[in-house]
Amino acid sequence: MSYGISLDMGTSGTRAHAVDLSDGKILSTSVTECHPLPGANIMDHLTFCINVGTGIAHDIVMDTVNKVIRTLDVDLKKVEKVSICGNPIQLSLFQGIPVDDLAFAGENAHKAKGIKAQDRNAGVFSAVDVGMDVSDKAELYVPPSIRHEIGADALAMMYKSGFLEQKENCMVTDYGTNAEMALKVGDDIYTGSAAAGPAMEGQSIVCGMLAGPGAISDLEYEFQWRCVVLDENISPQMGDKVDLGLNIVSEEGPMHGKAKGITGTGVVAAVAAAMDAHVWKKGKLTTDDGRLHLQDGVYVDSHDISEACKAIGAMRAGHFTLLEHAKIKFDEMKIMYMAGASGTYVDAVKARQVGLLPPSCDRIYQYGNTSLAMATDILRKPELLDDLQKIADGIRANHVMFASDKIFEQIYMQELAYWDEGMGMDMYNANNEMFGIQALPKPRGHPEVFRMVARDIPDLGARGLRIIHDIGTELRGKMEGCTGCKACEKECPEKALKVLPDKTISVQTKNCLGTACYRCQFSCKEKCYKYDTLRLADA
Repeated sequence: MSYGISLDMGTSGTRAHAVDLSDGKILSTSVTECHPLPGANIMDHLTFCINVGTGIAHDIVMDTVNKVIRTLDVDLKKVEKVSICGNPIQLSLFQGIPVDDLAFAGENAHKAKGIKAQDRNAGVFSAVDVGMDVSDKAELYVPPSIRHEIGADALAMMYKSGFLEQKENCMVTDYGTNAEMALKVGDDIYTGSAAAGPAMEGQSIVCGMLAGPGAISDLEYEFQWRCVVLDENISPQMGDKVDLGLNIVSEEGPMHGKAKGITGTGVVAAVAAAMDAHVWKKGKLTTDDGRLHLQDGVYVDSHDISEACKAIGAMRAGHFTLLEHAKIKFDEMKIMYMAGASGTYVDAVKARQVGLLPPSCDRIYQYGNTSLAMATDILRKPELLDDLQKIADGIRANHVMFASDKIFEQIYMQELAYWDEGMGMDMYNANNEMFGIQALPKPRGHPEVFRMVARDIPDLGARGLRIIHDIGTELRGKMEGCTGCKACEKECPEKALKVLPDKTISVQTKNCLGTACYRCQFSCKEKCYKYDTLRLADA
């Protein structure tokens, strides 16, 4: 028997299938609970790679990949094919390709810094050469990126959802930390990517977790709010009914006692519940203790709601920007495709109400992890790479860089004012008119919602799902002038850092917030701590 392995390299973690190549059946699935590199978003990972070097970042990623594939319960020496999908940064980290051209966008910046643009077209490589513990003859299939920050995962959401075949105006979004989105108008496709932040994946949330067993993924209204909790097969099941006004459980459900945390879609539902109950005002929850209590001790606070609102604002600004560039009015855009874990588990009606979807869409299709699904398709049909390259070549002309786009900047500023400062929608639209931007209409009617899959990863295989906790590695370093005062250790908010007896600094990468934090370095009284000088412990 020969096997294949399909991989989805996401900003929030790695997901893998083992596949029987004789019949294409999925045998088993393994996922990680987070990313092994320091930080919770794509910019943290990119900056870490730039600062410490491509080699170190690649080694950390490959250490995790090998830990994941060892849990798939197949003989790795009989693995003949590996396929992978993800955004350009994650695939570059996996392949050990420099990311300077992704960190500094634009021809002028590349010339000034002497940066060479890397080839990110489709290709077939050696899986062993990138560091995978598989057969020496195993081939690695890598699909193409579309452009800069729009990668193979964005291509996957278009290809797997049916977006490319749709004749009417439509939009697709992969709801995650780095929200890829595309708008199709006739034969023209406009693409963009909004840095929505980790809240959509349940990260940077006090009780947050990825979409796994025990995660509260939704709240359903039944005169009071009913928690929806993912079971051991990551399928949504009924949990406790809670009275958010009194912050008590009013009725226990089948998943009582089984909630471990809340994922991004659950936080989106909490935003909708807070708005419905009128307890969100000027960036704060107005409940007695500033929290919304759910079940089994899981709660969300004002910071959690605010983080989710920033993600919603970034996505709405992205949708707005693509429509403006295509010169399309909201009322001309009726069809929406949703991909990713958040696109699967979120209540689409609530999502439209709070702004995660354009308010005009009246047909909504929810798909699962299209990135892993496309990687699995490539295993079954390797010649698909050529077709995907042709698709990618055809849509490179209409990419919008949100980071430098004036429309995106204007809308996102208004989103922050709306969510955190209480700006009314009348003022929001008046400002739009002043800048020559269309008004944001109110959601009307009840959209048709088509849940195309029951869970994020539809087929777990006969051998089931494994969740990998032992990922990441250790960075170590000695700092000249260190007195061993442990100020850096005490300052670390994630308890990722230890000062060892010989004054060696030890950092666990999966827990570290990376460049978004650096509180350890800033707290050093001797000013001798240099985070970027840390190196792999076993190097």
